[in-house]
Amino acid sequence: MAGAAIVPGLAGEVTTDIEPGSVLTLEQCRSMAMSNNKMLRRMAYDIRAARYQKEEAFAAYLPAIDFAGGYMYNQKKIAMFDKDQYLPVKQFDIEKQSYEWQIATNPMTGEPLVVNGQPVPEKVAYLPKSALEYDIHNVFFGAVTLTQPIFMGGKIVAMNKITGYAEEIAQARRSSQARDVVYAVDAAYWELVSLRAKQRLASSYVNLLDTLRSNVDAMLREGVATRRDLLAVDVKLNSAKVDMTKVENGLQLCRMALAQLCGFPIHTPYTVTDESETALSEAPLVERSQQPVDMNEVYDRRDDLRQLELGVKVYKQKENVARSEMLPTLALVGAYSFSNPNVFDGFKNRFAGAFSVGAMLKVPLWHWGGNYNKLRAAKAETEALKMELENAREMIDLQVSQAGFKADEAVKTCRMTASNLAEADENLRCASLGFKDGVMTVDDVMEAQTGWLKAHSEDIDARIDLYLCDVYLSKVLGTLSTPSLTEIK
Repeated sequence: MAGAAIVPGLAGEVTTDIEPGSVLTLEQCRSMAMSNNKMLRRMAYDIRAARYQKEEAFAAYLPAIDFAGGYMYNQKKIAMFDKDQYLPVKQFDIEKQSYEWQIATNPMTGEPLVVNGQPVPEKVAYLPKSALEYDIHNVFFGAVTLTQPIFMGGKIVAMNKITGYAEEIAQARRSSQARDVVYAVDAAYWELVSLRAKQRLASSYVNLLDTLRSNVDAMLREGVATRRDLLAVDVKLNSAKVDMTKVENGLQLCRMALAQLCGFPIHTPYTVTDESETALSEAPLVERSQQPVDMNEVYDRRDDLRQLELGVKVYKQKENVARSEMLPTLALVGAYSFSNPNVFDGFKNRFAGAFSVGAMLKVPLWHWGGNYNKLRAAKAETEALKMELENAREMIDLQVSQAGFKADEAVKTCRMTASNLAEADENLRCASLGFKDGVMTVDDVMEAQTGWLKAHSEDIDARIDLYLCDVYLSKVLGTLSTPSLTEIK
């Protein structure tokens, strides 16, 4: 037997192929389907994205270091004065022991010289306009800042918890999807087995009718049968051949559907191990109704319920995020700022800077109830999800009960069809013998053959339903085993 080759690609892609004529087991089909399913591979990326978001949220605990810089061109220079300045000066008077203004006097009268109502100083300090002009045509500036959160109202802690829950939700969602894939593969697998058994049954039924037609044709030539008998058998034989063609077409389509689920070319010829004639007769007849079920354990195993439980925790943390908007926040800020020209050296054209350290406090005072309503909305969403969680638990209780009843019903149906099968075989044997002895008509034989066909078909359906009910029960109980999932690094 040639096995399936499963090769993980660099980006999580998987190539699955089998050799023509391979015989596949149910476990091999499950493994190939799990490796090929694109939704599962997509969910692996969702898990990776959630993990990165978790690391991003943790980074908020650590100090952030940023750099900002820029360049600006200015058309004009900065000038402190519009023209040259003459500043009066004082002179120290020894007698008065203080600085006094030196006012110019009129040499003729000795009175202080006044121009435009203002005394004229005797001495002035000359300050040219160009001395206080600064070239700022080309300005370069920048700053390196460090921000360390000290208290953010609990927002950082809540976001870290939310991202942690989000990663768990992504993992639970992928696990739930994996069980859905396994269930779909099992359904297609057993449908294939069912159609293969019905193909054999249809072929046997055609052989029975063909044999009957040969006998009736011989009897017609001997004059002990009528033309009507032969035509009735021909009609039944043609109908049986049409039904066999439909079954064969359905078998090919089902084989293609299973191949598509498993991920290899749909036209690849292959068989499955349970296509043998004895496979269905070995179906386990175990009733489930007497086996006690601990619903708390079922709740723990159900990934869909786990997602809702984690969702409630996420919404509880969203309440904390909304509450943090109403609390003060405190952060430590440090910076090194520099520029060219710089203000530290008289606007010289060279880089210079200085350190600065401080704290930033933000206290929300009044927002017209906006933050409070945001908190109330988050609480309402949490309560709504709790109601959904309770409803999901009730639905799971109902699912488990229904699946248990269906499984027991399938067991009882299988036992009854097995009993009917034996009776139909005996009825056909008696009708065939009676026809040979001349005490049974052609219609009696065809009726017995139809009953035989119906009994065998119902037995096949019952045994397939037994497998499907068992798989479904395992699915709702959360015990359905799945092949290991390949993580995308």
